[in-house]
Parts: sequence; structure tokens; C-alpha cells
Amino acid sequence: MTTYNANNERIKRKYYVYLKEAKRNSEPTVDAAAKALARFEIDTKHCDFKLFHIEQAISFKHRLLEQQSQMTGEKLSKSTVYATLTCLKCFFCWLAGQPGYKSRIQYSDADYFNLSEKDMRVATTYHEQVGPTLEQAQHVITVMPFGTAIERRDRALVAFTLLTGARDSAIASVKLKHVNLVDGYLDQDAREVDTKFSKSFVTYFFPVGNDALQILVDWVSYLREEMLWGDDDPLFPSTRVGVSAELQFEVLGLERSNWSSAAPIRTIFQDAFKNAGLPYFNPHSIRNTLVRLGLKVCKTPEEFKEWSQNLGHEKVLTTFQSYGKVDRPRQGQIIRALASPQLAAGQADLAKLAKALMREMRASCGMV
Repeated sequence: MTTYNANNERIKRKYYVYLKEAKRNSEPTVDAAAKALARFEIDTKHCDFKLFHIEQAISFKHRLLEQQSQMTGEKLSKSTVYATLTCLKCFFCWLAGQPGYKSRIQYSDADYFNLSEKDMRVATTYHEQVGPTLEQAQHVITVMPFGTAIERRDRALVAFTLLTGARDSAIASVKLKHVNLVDGYLDQDAREVDTKFSKSFVTYFFPVGNDALQILVDWVSYLREEMLWGDDDPLFPSTRVGVSAELQFEVLGLERSNWSSAAPIRTIFQDAFKNAGLPYFNPHSIRNTLVRLGLKVCKTPEEFKEWSQNLGHEKVLTTFQSYGKVDRPRQGQIIRALASPQLAAGQADLAKLAKALMREMRASCGMV
């Protein structure tokens, strides 16, 4: 059985270079395109792309809609199908302009990877962002074990995420020198920290309780005073794995290097929430937790603007659009409270915040 096609491999390699160097896409984006193409080639038994015809696109699309996820055993979500088909549509659109393929593939052929309007609406519908409550996150940190160096690292990592709201890719690459415990901030320097859009900014520790801060202080002290690590060493080192006397792999301690990806961080969160008896929340969901906290504690537009900036958002509108949806229970409380005539100071502050948001929306749309 054929497992690859030499011609396909050559043109795919050219396409990946195009995505990375010409379109300036990130590695995860290129990987997503590679995964989509791999799915398509398996479905077509690695048929040469030069023999592509629209029936292949139609058949693949229908089979993908019925395919089951290996993780859940259920059908692939419409959003997953949409993302896969979008990658393939972009590839064949590009391929139609390449030498050796121009006479065989039309630009319009790529349109056959489109989902129906109904499926597309389902795939692109906004889903409410969910994150743990502040109390749940604090509980997870409290019950995490800290007897070994690995356990201390894991507990400090969860506490650090709650303190900073940093994305997992940034956490995986941060070094000791980026944390200032005296002034209480994280310097997300894009030259060394893997931030979104390679943007540099400073995050001051969010007011989430002293327990999280003390755990981080103790961890940094352990690395610097007991491990004798310096500024350029990782804040959260990877796990050292070796072969035991019984010739079996085992954990030996901490490696003096950063993780190569954020996957271990998500595993740490998964284990931590499971052991605490709570449903799993990924590291990114902590940002939702912090936005909800900001909506409670910020009293003026300036305060919420700074809270938003602390998350790395240049515009408050980004915070509201991505993370600012009010929870349903809270939504009900607000609506019921508005039923009674009152004009408290808090409502006046809310009105100011709404006006500031409207000004920002007008500015972003180019309106005077």
C-alpha cells in the first residue's frame, strides 16, 4: 500500500515554505495545513495532486463529516471539519497557479471544499468561553502536592498562570530573569518569550490572593538558592527522563532547559484539576477567569483599560469581544437588578465604561 507520493511531497514542501516565508504564518498554522493535507491524501490513497478532480473534494468532505474523533468517539465537530476544509481550499487555490498544475486544476475547483451554509453557520458560531471561577483555581493550587521538585514546579506553574494570565506558549519559554518579584511583574519580552504576535509587554501580577504569589516566590527562591540557577535558566524547566537500573524510563528530576512545546503544561493542568475533583480547564481558560475578576473589581474605564492592557490587549474592545461575555447566572442578576429603579455610583461607573467602549469602537471603525 502506497504511503506517500513523491510529487506530492515536493509540492507540499514548496507550499509550506510559501506559508511560512511569504504569508508569514506561524509553525502551528503550517502544521495545521500539513495535517489537513495528510488527511486528504490518506482518503485519496495518495493520488497525485495533478490528477485532482472535484469528485475527490466532494467525497472527502462528506466522509469527513461522518468521521469519528479518535479521542471522543463522536463525529468530528463542525469547527474541526471547517478548519480542515479551509486549509485544503487554500492549498488547491494556490496549487492552481503553480507550473505543472495550471492546466489541470482550476481556481474554482477549490470551492468544492466549501461546507453547506447550514454547516458553516454551526462551525463558525461563537461558543461561550468557559473558565474556572477564582475560587476553583485557588482550590486547585491549595490541594496540589509539593513534596518533590517536579510537584513544586507544577504547583508554581498553575499559581503563576493565575497571577499573570500568560499563554501556555509564553509560560513554556519564560526565564528567571523575566520575573521581577520586587515590583511584582512578568516582562514578556518577545525576543525571548514566545508571545502572541511576538508582542512585548509587561504584566503586573493580578490580585488573586497571596497564596499564589507566595508559591511563586518560594519556587523562584528554590531555583536560585538551592539549585543555584541564574537569570538565563528556565522558570519552569522540563522534566529529566532517564533509564533506571531496571532498564525502564523514569523521571530523574528537572532538566536545565525550557520545554520545546506547551503540551506538558496542558497535561499539568489536566492532572491538577482532575486530582482536585474538578472538570478540566486548560491554561488559556484562566484568562477568562481574570477578565471576570476584572469586571467585578474595576470601577472606572481607566482601571479596566489597564486590566485589559495587563493581559496584553492593546484595545479594551479585544478583551470584551474575546473574554468579556457575562456568565448566564450573572446576566440574570444584572437584569433583575435593573428592574428596580436605582442609580448607584456603580451604575454611573458602568455608564462611563460603556461610553469609553463606544469611543474605542468608533475609533477602530474610523468614525469621528
